[in-house]
Amino acid sequence: MGRGGQALARVAVIVRAGAAPLWWFGLLAAGLGAVLPVSLTGRRIGLLAGAALFIVSAAVVFLAGRRRYTHFAKAASRAAKADFLQDRSVTVRTWRRAWRWWLLLGFLAAAGSSFALPGAGGLLMAGAGAGLWLKAGWLGRLERAGDALVWVRTDWVPKGAPVGKKVRGFRATGPGAGDAAPGGARRR
Repeated sequence: MGRGGQALARVAVIVRAGAAPLWWFGLLAAGLGAVLPVSLTGRRIGLLAGAALFIVSAAVVFLAGRRRYTHFAKAASRAAKADFLQDRSVTVRTWRRAWRWWLLLGFLAAAGSSFALPGAGGLLMAGAGAGLWLKAGWLGRLERAGDALVWVRTDWVPKGAPVGKKVRGFRATGPGAGDAAPGGARRR
């Protein structure tokens, strides 16, 4: 590796970074849709469709890319001493800055869709957030089973996709490294 190290971000933190904004914006959009007095389909049909979309989106987000995450985690190379481990707060802030306009656009689309199906778009968005939380928890169990935390180079994930096309592998550290617990939550 030579003299210079690379900046590494925790994979579970990147996954978990989108969970809270998607969840809260989705619930807010669903709540706005539920209080609308007039819609094309009616409140009951919209919320039932939203409940189904919540379950489907949570499952799809949770299951997407699991094979690639597992492969990279098992084949992770050891992080070098010169590598810089990025703080949890920096990783979360970077992800949210990169995606803020998409989150706002998604919220507006979910709130606007409430005129047709009240609450459905918001529950779809909240389901995606729940799926990300579940995936971060699954990654935490994967890290505990391997007794190592998995990291990815920050220059490979400019838009926050820890298993995107540019990613060629993960790095591993001991379970005490960094300021985030397995699964990406704050370390207590």
